[in-house]
Amino acid sequence: MAFEADFYELLEVERDADDKTIKSAYRKLAMRYHPDKNPGCSESEAKFKAISQAYDCLKDPQKRAAYDRFGHAAFENGGAGAGAGAGFTDLGDIFESIFGSAFGAGGGRQQPRRGADLRYDMEIGLDEAFIGKQAKIEVEVSQTCDPCGGSGAEPGTGTRACTLCGGHGKVRSQQGFFMVERTCPTCHGRGEVIEQPCRSCRGEGRVDRPQTLDINVPPGVDSGTRIRLSGKGEAGPFGAPPGDLYIFIHVRRHPVFERDGTTLFTRVPITFTTAALGGEIDIPGLEGAHHKIDIPAGIQSGKQLRKRGAGMPVLQGKGRGDLVIEIAVETPTKLTARQKELLRELQETETGDECPQSKGFFEKMKDAWSDLTE
Repeated sequence: MAFEADFYELLEVERDADDKTIKSAYRKLAMRYHPDKNPGCSESEAKFKAISQAYDCLKDPQKRAAYDRFGHAAFENGGAGAGAGAGFTDLGDIFESIFGSAFGAGGGRQQPRRGADLRYDMEIGLDEAFIGKQAKIEVEVSQTCDPCGGSGAEPGTGTRACTLCGGHGKVRSQQGFFMVERTCPTCHGRGEVIEQPCRSCRGEGRVDRPQTLDINVPPGVDSGTRIRLSGKGEAGPFGAPPGDLYIFIHVRRHPVFERDGTTLFTRVPITFTTAALGGEIDIPGLEGAHHKIDIPAGIQSGKQLRKRGAGMPVLQGKGRGDLVIEIAVETPTKLTARQKELLRELQETETGDECPQSKGFFEKMKDAWSDLTE
């Protein structure tokens, strides 16, 4: 070799230099002596091969340790691997750190990618969200091909190394100053090709067919709750692990109750006599139970009453939220003659103290009017 010298001297670094310093030094020297920048210069080409060999050794912790101990003798009989191929590979490694994996030099075969995750939207009622639900669903999903077991090869046949990439799963091509490495278009990164594709799946290793699944919807779910079924998504290609299936819950609006987290809200109209005298109302719950609500005498429209522990269950927890009842006092629109007579008798006995809000309002109006006329 024209530049038979110490690897550290070739890269112009100290023997205790860290990996970052070594890589930076190699990058600078590789750009200076690269054959594309020095066309026809045999000395630059030899220098480039030498620094590439040096970097190939020093970037590997095991090779570097052997070199530090035994020097060049550690790589006799084909150890460190000189040559132009090593140089281009290592230059690609440098540019990979700068520009990304398109310039990378390593990696080997691609592992079969995991199957895709799937989504299934399930609509349920508020009562089902309250008590939970057991349901069966059917989804069309890619599943492992039974005849070939997911290999993609016809039973009784196998695979062989890809001739285009030599079994590496990647091919390289030089584009100007760069050595570009990309997935092999023939084997798609597997490094091997199927000799005879399976007739059932046409070599994919998976087929689409319906799948029936049992779904357990726990009490307390709400719109947006996601239930994950591990391994129930699409099968991965060529025997790779399957993805997951996600059940997204959508809770329909209820005609009586509205929900905010674990709190249930409902608006209850009561007669004005019940509002005046007080009483008790019965609210049927989502679970079928009946909740007795005491109405205090003199309650007004808009007043909210709370029933502790009568709301929605806590998802994956203990206890329940509250039931909130908003009172709406209803004025009668259809009265019998006797009812009208009784109301007139009531009206004749009113002093104004029975309805302090009304009395206060008209007194304020009277005072305001007096101020205007003075």
